[in-house]
Amino acid sequence: MSIAEVLETPLHRLPVVPPRPDYAPPGMSMFGRIAQMRRSAIGTWGERAYREDIVKSKFLGRNSFTVNAPDAIKHVLIDNYENYDRTHVGKRVLRPILGEEGLLLAHGKAWKHQRRTLAPPFSPRAVAMLVPHMLAATDDMVGELAGKCNGGPADLREAMQRLALDIAGRTMFSFSLEKHGPTLRRFVNFYAEHLASPHFLDVILPLNWPSPRDFKRAKFRREWTQFLNLLITERRALGASESAPRDLFDLMVAARDPETGVAFSDTQLADQVATMILAGHETTATALFWSLYLLSLDRNAQEELAAEARANGAHQRRELDVTKLKFTRAVLDEAMRLYPPAYLIARAALGPDTVAGQSIAKRDVIMIAPWLLHRHEKLWENPHAFMPQRFLPPSPQPDRFAYLPFGVGPRVCIGAQFALTEATLALAKILANYRVEIISGQPVMPIGIVVTAPDHSPDFRITRR
Repeated sequence: MSIAEVLETPLHRLPVVPPRPDYAPPGMSMFGRIAQMRRSAIGTWGERAYREDIVKSKFLGRNSFTVNAPDAIKHVLIDNYENYDRTHVGKRVLRPILGEEGLLLAHGKAWKHQRRTLAPPFSPRAVAMLVPHMLAATDDMVGELAGKCNGGPADLREAMQRLALDIAGRTMFSFSLEKHGPTLRRFVNFYAEHLASPHFLDVILPLNWPSPRDFKRAKFRREWTQFLNLLITERRALGASESAPRDLFDLMVAARDPETGVAFSDTQLADQVATMILAGHETTATALFWSLYLLSLDRNAQEELAAEARANGAHQRRELDVTKLKFTRAVLDEAMRLYPPAYLIARAALGPDTVAGQSIAKRDVIMIAPWLLHRHEKLWENPHAFMPQRFLPPSPQPDRFAYLPFGVGPRVCIGAQFALTEATLALAKILANYRVEIISGQPVMPIGIVVTAPDHSPDFRITRR
């Protein structure tokens, strides 16, 4: 092998290091932190948070602990998870759009009932049943992208949002959201831009005291609920499947708690639909965008992924065996390491505890930030670099509690297998058919508001393979 060939092998390439936000300055004031949180929570962490196991700070008179030690994370999210609930700020921000009866915000017995009831619809067998919906939507998007191959700019962030939304509609309802998609996106974008960022009063007021912004959220909630009921009404008009279930709606309507036999109420069903469509499509679209962005920076990785995808027939309108797309999955895993869709897990202690040698009091806040954890200097080699080979043999698997794109423990994301299947298939199909090149000169910076989103939608050029 020549020197040129050696330098061209994956182990000898210089890894791509995408731009990232600066560390927060030491001694940032409380008001400075709140102001920064409204722009992006990622900018509130200083350099210590990327190097130390636990960082203690004060916020509004309470202790806040940023935890990066895997053993301590296991304790909070598994060993003693019932002692920790979502913070009141998190509930205040999420309940208008996800509802109080959905899986994400339920707690205690209500959560256990919902988790047990939803387990069958998200089993591997159920996900396999939904793959044809995923492939049909992706093939349609691949065909649509052909119109962008004239050298002009393509907005792949918007395209991935539409793709993920189309997959959500087809897998949930067996119909495309082409008619209702623009309205749904308006709801989501309005909430993200105007109501999702916590205001100062959202932080300091008790949860049962409405803040001024809560009145606007209540108005949003009424209109959003009407829209969800419209979707459910249209789906019910199609009737139930006479043989096997055809979509998630069939599965969720038929689902029963295995211990009590209780089904979902109409309110619970609406909140589950909101949770699955919103949490599912927004996070998947984000993972796909960042994967395409990173591959546009690393042409060698892009070509390796395309070769694997084409070798498995991804350039054709046909089924794919997702288990054979190992490099594609590694790229997705690495993209979610660098840009975890859910960048923060915040929990409030319901009672005293000890975490990583620190005494935790009732109402103290524990922050487990996948953004920090996935870039922590003690846990990852070259943590800010894009290196898909981390997730391929002979590299060791990362610590179970050092890599949390879907959380971990009893409250791990129930749709993780669904999302990984959908995103891996979509990434393979797109790159098997097109080369992707970023043409924007402005650096793309991640911001953390609802998900780890780009600060702007950069322009790409796509060309046929």
